[in-house]
Amino acid sequence: MLNMNFTKQVVIDTARMEWVASPAKSVWRKPLEREEAESGHTTSVVRYEAGSQFNTHHHPLGEEIFVLEGVFSDEHGDYPAGTYLRNPPKSSHAPFSQQGCVILVKLNQFDSRDKDVVRLNTNTQTWRAGIGGLEVMPLHDFEHEHVALVKWPAGEKFQPHKHFGGEEIFVLSGEFCDEYGRYPQGCWIRSPHMSAHCPFVEQETVKLVKTGHLPLLR
Repeated sequence: MLNMNFTKQVVIDTARMEWVASPAKSVWRKPLEREEAESGHTTSVVRYEAGSQFNTHHHPLGEEIFVLEGVFSDEHGDYPAGTYLRNPPKSSHAPFSQQGCVILVKLNQFDSRDKDVVRLNTNTQTWRAGIGGLEVMPLHDFEHEHVALVKWPAGEKFQPHKHFGGEEIFVLSGEFCDEYGRYPQGCWIRSPHMSAHCPFVEQETVKLVKTGHLPLLR
């Protein structure tokens, strides 16, 4: 098991990690959390070399993807950088990349009732006004779980707050900060149920945020 204690905060600068081989030739990954060697609850950054592919595989409890670089593909379509995907529980596909890509992948973390198929190119979606100077792009909601992109203007500071059901962040650009540290592009932060902080930025920053989805443990 890797980082499966959900009562503890985890901070990983993925840019500093080495790529490790996956079961598929020319597909590499950086594991962030993992329940079992090749199954169960998993979060990873995955790199497909140009022309690489994965065999058809199933998602017992769903798959969630954000395309970070390049173009990710499967039999259902081609997804450029900035695309957000959800493949529901019991779905399957055969992914590949003709030109190569890097993706953030979360496996087997859905509620079994959450059956939405999502294919969103965030490059063509509209930002909404958020609190203060923030801009928000909602991506998916299911009961307490909320997924969105959040854009912070330079110099923005947010009020102190707690995270019911936890918070998970992947910094897509810029540098996210709080009283505990600074998190540059590529950082992954998982904070437990009822954790609290006072976040701010000094430069424009965009992050992928998921809240309300972690076990209610303290």
